[in-house]
Amino acid sequence: MKFNLSSLKVKKLDRYIIKKFLGTYFFTISLLIVIVVIFDYSEKFEDFMELNAPVKAIIFDYYVNFIPFFFTQFSGLITFISVILFTSKMAYQTEIIAILASGVSFKRMLYPYILSSAVITILSLSLNLYILPNSNVVRMEFEAKYRKKNQRNQYDDYIFRQVKPGTFVQIRGYNRTKRTANFFVVSTYNKGELISMVSASNAEFNDKTKHWTAKEYINRKFEDGIENLVKGENLDTLINLTSQELGDIENYAVTLDRGDLNNFIDEQQAKGSDMMSLLFVEKQKRLAYPISTFILTIIGVSLSSRKVRGGTGLHMSIGIALCFSYILLMKFAEEYAKSLASNGVMISVWAPNILYLGIAMYLYKKAPK
Repeated sequence: MKFNLSSLKVKKLDRYIIKKFLGTYFFTISLLIVIVVIFDYSEKFEDFMELNAPVKAIIFDYYVNFIPFFFTQFSGLITFISVILFTSKMAYQTEIIAILASGVSFKRMLYPYILSSAVITILSLSLNLYILPNSNVVRMEFEAKYRKKNQRNQYDDYIFRQVKPGTFVQIRGYNRTKRTANFFVVSTYNKGELISMVSASNAEFNDKTKHWTAKEYINRKFEDGIENLVKGENLDTLINLTSQELGDIENYAVTLDRGDLNNFIDEQQAKGSDMMSLLFVEKQKRLAYPISTFILTIIGVSLSSRKVRGGTGLHMSIGIALCFSYILLMKFAEEYAKSLASNGVMISVWAPNILYLGIAMYLYKKAPK
């Protein structure tokens, strides 16, 4: 009977911590979303009014899809702040001491924290892998239409892409609406030596056939130092280069769900694309960011479960410093990974998690038992 009573008390404690954890988390993130939306709207209000953005589109196309983006970007930070807030308060009110004195070990006290962070991690993973890419499409289309900054910078003036090993495409003056390019060149190299160059003006991409066509073209062939020039009509290329690949590859990748991203990575690998590092970073960070929730939770509990003179303020100061240093390190690792070969991307993106897991284990050992 004593065992059952003890078990019931522990289960009641679990429910208490889970309620505190998730309640604080969702209250904090809701409050921050409201604040961020107000500031974001005040910043973009002028563009919305000048470009006649409909109120319905602002709410449902932009802000409804902005919320999942904000959630995934700052979920780890908000989790950490939530843990610090209510655990520090528990410690200050000597609740932690009472829990440990009742015979519940610190390790056992962590169970409801881990369970709560698992709920947040699953939610964040689901958003990252399946929901956010689709919401990014709607949000980015809205920004392209009703944000002056995005209208100016959708496409580079000079686009250079590798479509397969040894074959490169150069495009100038691409018009997204008409799917046309003022200047279009396909260059083919063999062992670093230029062997042919097909150029055309006013080339057009056909969304149905996935081909680039032009009414007139010039084909220059190079053999033994001799150039042969041939003019032709009705060019119909078979190169594998879609209109989506002409924009910012990094922005395009965030609109792909897990399956489409893997397929796009395979396709770009077959082409020998020099954008592979960007794509691998996008793939890895979709997993690395949510998993960091567990690590930041352990750090938060271990740090704030000790009663100190500074109370919640001291815990918050140290905790936020640790958390922001983690975010800065993660962003640095992400940018650094974009310059690495594909094999080094995974190590670089996951390095902050590995480092802070070590910090979490150290703080766990130092936590009051």
